[in-house]
Amino acid sequence: MKNTVKLELTKEWDKTFPKSEKVNHRKVAFPNRYGITLAADLYMPKEAEGKLAAIAVCGPFGAVKEQAAGLYAQTMAERGFLTIAFDPSFTGESGGTPRYMASPDINTEDFQAAVDFLSVQENVDPERIGIIGICGWGGLALNVAALDTRIKATVASTMYDMSRVNANGYFDADNSADARYAKKEAMSAQRLADYKNGSYALGGGVVDPLPEDAPFFVADYHDYYKTDCGYHKRSLNSNGGWNVIGCMSFMNQPILQYSNEIRSAVLIMHGEKAHSCYFSRDAYAAMVKDNPYTDNKELLIIPDAVHTDLYDGGGKDAIPFDKLEQFFSENMRRHL
Repeated sequence: MKNTVKLELTKEWDKTFPKSEKVNHRKVAFPNRYGITLAADLYMPKEAEGKLAAIAVCGPFGAVKEQAAGLYAQTMAERGFLTIAFDPSFTGESGGTPRYMASPDINTEDFQAAVDFLSVQENVDPERIGIIGICGWGGLALNVAALDTRIKATVASTMYDMSRVNANGYFDADNSADARYAKKEAMSAQRLADYKNGSYALGGGVVDPLPEDAPFFVADYHDYYKTDCGYHKRSLNSNGGWNVIGCMSFMNQPILQYSNEIRSAVLIMHGEKAHSCYFSRDAYAAMVKDNPYTDNKELLIIPDAVHTDLYDGGGKDAIPFDKLEQFFSENMRRHL
């Protein structure tokens, strides 16, 4: 498209996972409807012929495509799918200013823009496109599935509902009008401070060094984002984090309003021991309530897995890639 801005994309392999010899890899870029150019890694199985089923992958929230999303994309390409892992607007190698902002609307659009891109590739079957969202992008993937009828199958992995966690706090501990008012008051003051300073204050990424009394889920994030297994120089979570006001709009804009109208196939999967498992359990219950299209919906709880085990397998092959291959293959069959 004419409004695609040329990005300076890294040429060397700088992922947190090894390069597969079973797939071809290249960098691509495409615009969303707001004119922001998104950067992506495209993975295609070697010796591939004809039009392939395709999958767009994004997440976790505050990560980059060189982390978990790229691992999912490359692994699914090994299994015969053409895949892309992309950086959201304002982050990673993608365009958009100011940096390190998030938006329920723009980030939903990012997924739709990825579907646009895949739909016009000469080696992609536009009738067989799916998406995978990880962590906060799991909730956004469900939001996209409720909006975009081109998507035939959706996986939400170790999902967060970013509207819920921003409005209610972790475990809904701040779910009151007074608590929300105090949070909004602080962020409103921060907006003015940022305006006066001419720059946006960062909220800080994953805490480092890790305090001895840190909650388990904070230690879980630290073990991924701040160690060799998951650290990346462009990852917000590995470094300075989002802007303090970066996620403010999520407090006031629910993203799963019409999830029970999703007709396409959805697999929600989560670790049994993840602090965040309640997001998936509740999202699944809301999605199937009064929904006449439930035969193609599934909640998969993975025994003994914690939240970040579904980022990289956790050293115990926790990501059920066989299940993902089966799910996408069955729900993106070619219709003759």
